[in-house]
Amino acid sequence: MKALLQRVSSASVTVGDDTIASIGQGLLVLVGVAPEDDEETVAWMADRIAGLRIFADDLKPMNRNVVDVAGEILLVSQFTLTADTSRGRRPSFTSSAPPEQAERFYTLLGEELGKSVPVQTGEFGADMQVQLVNDGPVTFMLER
Repeated sequence: MKALLQRVSSASVTVGDDTIASIGQGLLVLVGVAPEDDEETVAWMADRIAGLRIFADDLKPMNRNVVDVAGEILLVSQFTLTADTSRGRRPSFTSSAPPEQAERFYTLLGEELGKSVPVQTGEFGADMQVQLVNDGPVTFMLER
């Protein structure tokens, strides 16, 4: 599983003409699921995302996590994160989980994160337009 975290002051997801999710301060999390991922991977990822200290306090620029700052998470499925781009010019997606598995673990990740922070989600498998204001900019890749 790979998760690209972007610290944002705002972010939203639009499908067609409808904004289906939007957040203020928090994290935009783009997540890709691999075939070897399981429930343990999801639990680890949820803990890392919620606990990563990448928000400022009075002492340090990166000392608080999204829970500490009462932030929100916008979780968006992005299978292209697991693409293999090591050969040729066209990405290979053989390292991406099948859609049924990916949707299951994407949903489970949202549920796990929702235990500690408000979570909104994109629409799995949809053509989405994602808008964000990256705060910093601050972006991290988590991988397990």
